[in-house]
Amino acid sequence: MNEYLKGLLITLTGVLVITPDSLLIRLIEADSWTVIFWRNSLSGLTILLGLLLYYRRDFLRQLLSIGWAGLAMGVIWALGTICFVYSIQTTLVANTLFIVSTSPIFAALIAWLVLREAVTRRTWLTIAFSLVGIAIIAWGSTEVGSQGSLIGDLAAMGTALAVAISFSIARRNRSISMIPAIGISSIMAGLVALPLAAPLVESADKVWPILLIGFVVAPIGASLLVIGPRYLPAADVSLLLLLEAVLGPLWVWWMLNEFPGIYTLVGGAFVLLTLLVSNTVPLLRRRPPLSH
Repeated sequence: MNEYLKGLLITLTGVLVITPDSLLIRLIEADSWTVIFWRNSLSGLTILLGLLLYYRRDFLRQLLSIGWAGLAMGVIWALGTICFVYSIQTTLVANTLFIVSTSPIFAALIAWLVLREAVTRRTWLTIAFSLVGIAIIAWGSTEVGSQGSLIGDLAAMGTALAVAISFSIARRNRSISMIPAIGISSIMAGLVALPLAAPLVESADKVWPILLIGFVVAPIGASLLVIGPRYLPAADVSLLLLLEAVLGPLWVWWMLNEFPGIYTLVGGAFVLLTLLVSNTVPLLRRRPPLSH
């Protein structure tokens, strides 16, 4: 199996595994800090235990191999997961996922501002049109009677920024496995949430979504999504990540009857269509010419 196909399968599997994440967060029906504690502490322990069983005596060396880059990624990913859970709890799930899907835009801006990489006209147009879509979503959150929240939408933007930085770090350090960084990150987020959580009181009757999100969805999904960018170009990863923005709200709409609202649907469609067109262009350009 070549590296491209490997990256494609890994990333696609990660996206499909993590799509019920938003639904499970809602099904726990606890405050944000309690959800963050359970989701992150269990997923962190699962990842680290899996690494221990895989590496055995080499486990400690693998943890230390992530270096300062991995530690920085862990801190940023932890902040992103905290923002994500808060956003899911306070605004429409569709708002959160549509806004988070714009993380490639933040990655392009980071490359331009920090690494001084040139930004193409296509990228600037993508940024402009995506911002229009986000503005439509945010405008809907200000409407009287809307289930959306501007604070929740801003938290989703914080998550998009954290994902962009994390994936950029993982891609620049592709020779190093950043899965240990995700495990450490999850433990850090769980410890931050613990003093503010009520894990035994509010979550006792929500065992199955806690177990599913902590032992399966979050650890497996996050680990695969961190591995994928090591083998795939950014455009390909971005296209696959759009699946979560489509499937995640459908899960919640189907199970919890949460209608996103017209502003979210229009703004979300604007964002997804913009990203779809933008990321399809380089893929088409990369195709070899047909032989005659």
